[in-house]
Amino acid sequence: MPIFMDRHDVSAKVTAENVAQLHQEDLKIQDNYNCKGLTYWFDDVRKTAFCLVEAPNKQCIIDMHNNAHGEVPHRIIEVNPSIVESFLGRIEDPAKSKNSDLNIINDPAFRILLTLRNNHFQDDFLEKTVSKFHGRIVTVNLISFTSVSSVVHFAIEINSFFAKSNSPFGIGIASGIPVTEKDEIFENTIKLSERLSNVALNNICISQEVFDLFMSENQNKFPFHEQITITKKNEEKFLTSWMDYLDANFQNTDLQVNDFSGDLGFSRSKFYRVLKSISGKSPNIFLKDFRLNKALNLLKTTDLSVSEIAFQSGFNSPSYFSKCFHKKFTVNPTAFQTIN
Repeated sequence: MPIFMDRHDVSAKVTAENVAQLHQEDLKIQDNYNCKGLTYWFDDVRKTAFCLVEAPNKQCIIDMHNNAHGEVPHRIIEVNPSIVESFLGRIEDPAKSKNSDLNIINDPAFRILLTLRNNHFQDDFLEKTVSKFHGRIVTVNLISFTSVSSVVHFAIEINSFFAKSNSPFGIGIASGIPVTEKDEIFENTIKLSERLSNVALNNICISQEVFDLFMSENQNKFPFHEQITITKKNEEKFLTSWMDYLDANFQNTDLQVNDFSGDLGFSRSKFYRVLKSISGKSPNIFLKDFRLNKALNLLKTTDLSVSEIAFQSGFNSPSYFSKCFHKKFTVNPTAFQTIN
């Protein structure tokens, strides 16, 4: 059967004990709805609870919750249990809770996610460094942390490695919850961390929320202003709109600056100025780099020819694509495809 994760937004009065009691009520009647409650997470700060449930469909989960205690989920998404475990560290109740009759779990599902762009180090180095800072590797480019202090210090150490290797890179860090209005787990947070890594020029870029969390954990001290760029909320909103637009239109070889500045509601000069201040790049350079990163992923994950990848990435000339690719990645696309 499929496995789902739901989100409950609870009132300020709800405690971990209350959520544990509600979970026990679910377990009492779950067989009536062909469901199996695997575990849950509760965040007393953000007042959110997330249930992991094996069920035939979403409606069975809604019916089970409704008849057990009336607390219907605000959102349900289907998930892959191995992906859930890679982000959150478990897909069953933690061992320390199993000996309790009530099984109180005060364990937030909130995570800080770090995206590495163009990482060029050995897997064993990554694993050792992630372990040192108590993170979890989701993919070779995406790492999950529970502590914002840990993720920032991890990023600083990785930043030092890249600085010594003279290899181009970008590190983006964002935070959030697993179930939002999107269909994929942590989708909003993953996208923001990826996009922040794209505007980080051999640097670290963190969201405003990550910065605020770090300040609250560290007595309002932030000694990393030279290594880390902090994006403001309005900059994150602009970046999200801009990169959503690129995702939908980057394959259009006729795309012009006037097109996307107008479509996003900016004058050409203001759009240029805002993007330049966030990313350090002009719109045309940003678009070219965006297409090259798309091409890089296609070279890694498909058997398409270099010419096909050039056109699918928005280039109207395979020879120009190869020239740009070599300039950015110091290897031509054919050679890169051969070694990957």
